[in-house]
Amino acid sequence: MAASLQDIQRRIASTKKTRQITSAMQMVSTSKLSQIQRHGGSYTVYADALHDVVAHLATAHINNVSGTLLEQRHVSKVGFLVLSSDRGLVGGYNSTLLKELMARITERQLTPDQVVILAVGGNGADFFKKRGFDVAYEYRGVSDVPTFTEVREIVKTVTTMYDNEVFDELIVGYQHFVSRISNEVHLEKMLPVSTEDLEESKDDSKYTADYEMEPSAEQILGVVLPQYAESLVYGAIIDAKTAEHAASANAMSSATDNAKEIIDSLGLQFNRARQSAITTEITEITGGMAALD
Repeated sequence: MAASLQDIQRRIASTKKTRQITSAMQMVSTSKLSQIQRHGGSYTVYADALHDVVAHLATAHINNVSGTLLEQRHVSKVGFLVLSSDRGLVGGYNSTLLKELMARITERQLTPDQVVILAVGGNGADFFKKRGFDVAYEYRGVSDVPTFTEVREIVKTVTTMYDNEVFDELIVGYQHFVSRISNEVHLEKMLPVSTEDLEESKDDSKYTADYEMEPSAEQILGVVLPQYAESLVYGAIIDAKTAEHAASANAMSSATDNAKEIIDSLGLQFNRARQSAITTEITEITGGMAALD
């Protein structure tokens, strides 16, 4: 019985240490989530303004879009930019995303030869490598609150590969941050840029007058459009990182709660075992005294 009590005590001590670790990790993830939400809020202002400019130029001034990121071409290969995490301890963040990506590939009846994977995050890269897909680009170690300067290599590589016709269409797959307790998978076609989407989202109230442009609207669009495509990719990375921190905070919160339940259960088990041991000792002492009498 004494050995059993010691075993329970060791389990309680071990679980308490685990709870301390998961609680600390939850606080760290929550802090990172707050930081990236502030950063993402300021970036959204720039992204929205850039979107309005591109929408106005692309839909109001351009008739011939050949040779730009707006050009629709025959799709021989589809690029998938997969935004996953480098580490675990994020609940179903990665598994849900990768399952949806595989479902989309199957739905479109794409073979591995028709798919080009661009992986940001180790989980996505390892997943598709094991399944025989061409991982043409891989980036690990994105910081917790990425700046545009840090991920410039990623966005430049993506747009350059599209320009060089490594793939003819780009689908970006990531977990979209909905709230602190909820994420949802987004699979968005980002390249070529859709003129229909731009037309639908254009706010005409911001542009009530005609403008004379120098240089031409076509030349301006040629400069602004790549920046817009880069902003879409960067915005998706920010969104994915926000969702990752939320998933991590939730996973660590659940782990902390589970550890507390285990500690309470072990404590009850320990008290019962100790009570049983005391009862047994009293019985033995009483029996011994009766034998002496």
